[in-house]
Amino acid sequence: MRIICILVLMLLSSGSSSIGDSRNVSTRPDVVNIGALFSFHSMIGKVGKIAVEAAIKDVNSDPSVLGGTKLNLTLHDTNYSGFLGIVESLRFMETKTVAIIGPQNSVTAHIISHIANELQVPLLSFSATDPTLSSLQFPFFIRTSQNDRYQMAAVAAIVDYFEWREVVAIFVDDDHGRNGIAALGDQLNEKRCKISLKVPLKPDASRDEVTNALVKVTLTTSRILVVHTYESTGMVVLNVAQHLGLTGPGYVWIATNWLSLLLDTNSALPPGSMESIQGLVALRLYTPNSALKRKFVSRWTNLTNGKSSSGQLGLSTYGLYAYDTVWMLAHAINSFLNEGGNLSFSNLSKLTWTDVGALNLNAMSVFNGGRALLQNILDVNFTGITGPVEFTPDRDLIRPAFEVINIIGSGERRIGYWSNYSGLSIVPPETLYSKPPNESSLNQKLYDVVWPGQAAEKPRGWAFPNGGAHLRIGVPRRVSYQEFVSQVEGTDMFSGYCIDVFTAAINLLPYTVPYKLIAYGDGLTNPRTTELVRQITTGVFDAAIGDIAIITNRTRMADFTQPYIESGLVVIAPVKKLNSNAWAFLRPFTAKMWCITAVSFLVVGVVVWILEHRINDDFRGPPKRQVITILWFSFSTMFFSHRENTGLKLWFQTMTQLGTSRVRLLETT
Repeated sequence: MRIICILVLMLLSSGSSSIGDSRNVSTRPDVVNIGALFSFHSMIGKVGKIAVEAAIKDVNSDPSVLGGTKLNLTLHDTNYSGFLGIVESLRFMETKTVAIIGPQNSVTAHIISHIANELQVPLLSFSATDPTLSSLQFPFFIRTSQNDRYQMAAVAAIVDYFEWREVVAIFVDDDHGRNGIAALGDQLNEKRCKISLKVPLKPDASRDEVTNALVKVTLTTSRILVVHTYESTGMVVLNVAQHLGLTGPGYVWIATNWLSLLLDTNSALPPGSMESIQGLVALRLYTPNSALKRKFVSRWTNLTNGKSSSGQLGLSTYGLYAYDTVWMLAHAINSFLNEGGNLSFSNLSKLTWTDVGALNLNAMSVFNGGRALLQNILDVNFTGITGPVEFTPDRDLIRPAFEVINIIGSGERRIGYWSNYSGLSIVPPETLYSKPPNESSLNQKLYDVVWPGQAAEKPRGWAFPNGGAHLRIGVPRRVSYQEFVSQVEGTDMFSGYCIDVFTAAINLLPYTVPYKLIAYGDGLTNPRTTELVRQITTGVFDAAIGDIAIITNRTRMADFTQPYIESGLVVIAPVKKLNSNAWAFLRPFTAKMWCITAVSFLVVGVVVWILEHRINDDFRGPPKRQVITILWFSFSTMFFSHRENTGLKLWFQTMTQLGTSRVRLLETT
């Protein structure tokens, strides 16, 4: 009987567990709707569409990822339009979509992020790199590639590595370009560099508009140009620059990752385009080499067969990040469902008080589990084809890194890497993560660069244009000490030791500095040098050259160079040329000084006579002898010390001997 009861209990327990399992299975949906927003005919859109579709197929064919749940992808083409991006994103909300991959560009992302905030639907963009999208204003926007803030840090590191100090920024005037260049300015400031000129361009700028903008560049001093645009606009900029002679020797062009996207996606650029980008330095998002990456790269040819009418479509790094974005979302959805998340939607409460009319906005709904899914996305931690996928507390992907490439001939050459861990290096970043971070200037390394014009020597970075203003340098027109500075009579030229030092310093500079020396003073009296320094502060002069002493009130008005003439503590005396004679030994002192000296010796002699004549036989005798003794004693003290024991001397010796004997007595006691 007991055995029967035990069997019944076992059957009941197994039945209840099977019921529980069936309930758990039933809570997981069969399909989860996700959306994607691309411009299908753009370079990023073409590659991203193929990569996302391949990732959806791989996820759905692997039951271990979502436990039998399938991802249902809906693709919408924004056709380069921010307005269509808004419309298509609203259409997703009518189909119970839990997440959207995209949008493609930063301009659309700024707008759609407001919709995502209201409907609590995460946006996962692998190509919207605007740094300001990471702000607290857009909590539901998640960047699944690297932030442009790191790319601009790489550009600033390159500028600082080659010891340049000013750059010209050419950018597209939208959220992507403006905010990227703002990040560049911040990074350059940390390196004590700056942007000397900003050249904004319309997103669809014509060749004439680009030409008018680049004419300003020819009038500037900087020869370091950073281009942060889209791939189509960037090539127009470089073609116009070549026509204007801005790509020759002495110029440096640094392109952000738009150029590497162009090179990776197209099988080959036209010869004219390749000629205009010779010697450029560009950046490319870096992804470490791995078996997963090699496997996907080998599949790419089969995935793109027949997908492009303009030749073979290359695989850019955006395609790799697009593929990992789908897997990131799949892992997050799986965690969301395992935690008991419910794919439920509710009406948007704000629309109940609004007359939406014929807009059909009532069909939109809020994803109730949006915040939970968002947190699951930020908590993902897996290894994809781009390497480790994990988010920092600032919601950026870990280990940002870029390749630094140099365009040479018909191809490119990698000259190094940049990572936020150790800066510039010639070894892959993953080999440095096991070592302590070292961003010292001595540790920064790049291979040699072939610059525009096939120049091997590093360009100096800037030069004064032909129409540049000259430095106005004030020179005191002195009457005295003309060996230091003086005006050549009848000319505008100056000579002297100070002028020679200034000329030598100018010749040591790696660039040309046009200047003009302007006389200060009437030439009849010495000018007031303090007033000359003050006129630098008022803008009359840009600098001043001359024997200008560094005193406190002048240092408050202008900066001084290190002193190149230093006299130290000296005694200044007039120099007189006198003939030599027998009485030359009397010249060091004046007659009054000699008289005072003689009187002082006589006084000493008299004092010694008063003290000695009573006890010393040498100071006795007739008055004549005593006077001679006094005079002889006073005169002889100038040349030697006396050996005779005078009374005064005997008194000092007696006191000394008495003190010594007292000390000895104390020691024996």
